[in-house]
Amino acid sequence: MALRIAWSPRAVEDLEAIAQYIATDSPAYAAAVVKKIVRTARNFSRFPFAGRVVPELADKSIREWFVYSKISFNPNREDLRRSDH
Repeated sequence: MALRIAWSPRAVEDLEAIAQYIATDSPAYAAAVVKKIVRTARNFSRFPFAGRVVPELADKSIREWFVYSKISFNPNREDLRRSDH
């Protein structure tokens, strides 16, 4: 069964900022980047323990995948954390 994913407010703000920044040069590429980040985040709902353990947190329940940004997910809380850009 897939988990429900909830984006933290900071992750949403960061995703919007990434899109706005890229869109100044290429709206099409901005849309493609956002689509890929969102698609990757959705994969967490099906594979919550995929990705690597966040080294600076040393908590095996918090994972991260790299797309264009870092997205961290805690399957125990079922939420996405901020993405670094």
